[in-house]
Amino acid sequence: MKFGPVVASAALLALITACGSTDSGGTAPGAAQGGSAGGKIGIDHPRADSDFWNSYIKYVPQMAGELKVELMNPTNSQNDVAKLVANTQALVSQGAKVMVMAPQDTGAIASTLQQLENKKIPVVTVDTRPDKGKVYMVVRADNRAYGTKACEFLGEKLGGKGKVVELMGALSSVNGRDRAEAFRECMKTKFPGITVFEEPTEWDGGKAASMLQTRLEQNPDVKGIYMHAGGVHLAPTIQVLKAKGLLVAPEDPKHVFVVSNDGIPQEFEAIRKGEIDATVSQPADLYAKYAIFYAKAAAEGKTFKPGPTDHDSTIIELPNGLEDQLPAPLVTKENVDDPNLWGNQVK
Repeated sequence: MKFGPVVASAALLALITACGSTDSGGTAPGAAQGGSAGGKIGIDHPRADSDFWNSYIKYVPQMAGELKVELMNPTNSQNDVAKLVANTQALVSQGAKVMVMAPQDTGAIASTLQQLENKKIPVVTVDTRPDKGKVYMVVRADNRAYGTKACEFLGEKLGGKGKVVELMGALSSVNGRDRAEAFRECMKTKFPGITVFEEPTEWDGGKAASMLQTRLEQNPDVKGIYMHAGGVHLAPTIQVLKAKGLLVAPEDPKHVFVVSNDGIPQEFEAIRKGEIDATVSQPADLYAKYAIFYAKAAAEGKTFKPGPTDHDSTIIELPNGLEDQLPAPLVTKENVDDPNLWGNQVK
């Protein structure tokens, strides 16, 4: 896998090295401040059965090199919170002073976060925001915006009426909940004439295929599909549509409009072919970049404030920490070839 150009490490370090002082002697929102203590950085990858997460995993060492950060040997919890807990304990026992993780069950990780806080080990989480437990920084995009963008796209394509299947992620994950709740609220408010069939797939492609096939058999007039995660939902969705004779061009009356989340190369290719219509590009490259960036800042004793950053995002305050909400654009046939999209930079 090859990667396109990334921002130079000097630019990334602007948040750390520039104080951004205000006239009152404070620090501008989003800027870092603090000491310079170093430490080992442990990292656990959440799974290896998703094209999105495999892309993220391949970006991590590149970004660590850009930032001159030496990571401990990474672990992989394979979508199992018990393994994540065990991996975290092992990394801490090996000397980790900062932890980077992406807990897929955002409720069950609370006790581990409490233990890390007691040991004064900062935690950076990627893509998911823990329900409870202190975090130094969450590196994430606005997942509610994913659901709203998908709703508005399908609502307009269907003319405000018809039936839509929503292949949801796991509702034990804040991402699944955020996307589902925003999609539901948007549909009820803006497109009350559309019926939504909610299918909780637990981020499982096999379940998605079975649920979609059943819904299409019961409701052959379904005209829209919202996939919470193209990395696990894309292939089974295309297979089911093809088997049903519904994998046709957008101008064909039988076409089922499909919008996804992730922004992987396979989704872009499907958009070019007219097999799906849109996706929200979840920035795998920026997730890796800023996970390492904030882990380094934590190791050096830096702190951040809510507000806009110098990388087109906004840091918001959470009850249990801070979250850097990175940009995630909607991709359609009009902009699918944009070279700045990370999905067009991987081969």
